[in-house]
Amino acid sequence: MPASGVTAAAIAARLSALGLPTRMEEHRRHTSVEAEVPEALSAESWREVLDVVAEADRFGLLATSLNGRTLWAVVHKAVPTTGDVGGPSYQR
Repeated sequence: MPASGVTAAAIAARLSALGLPTRMEEHRRHTSVEAEVPEALSAESWREVLDVVAEADRFGLLATSLNGRTLWAVVHKAVPTTGDVGGPSYQR
């Protein structure tokens, strides 16, 4: 598992330990973690949740009246240092 996957798995495990249902997904350039956030989350729990997602490269909260609140975090995969840095479709 790439380092991004290890970090994302640790974030997911810590969010799960706080009682938030989580899911992880591997993407080409990053690993994402999503967690459903209940309406009745205490201020102390929010502080703990924010401490957890601070380990990610980016994070945010998506809140809708249809789907409730989903916390997301993204951990970027390492950029290659040599070789095909731009990828197969990269134009110079």
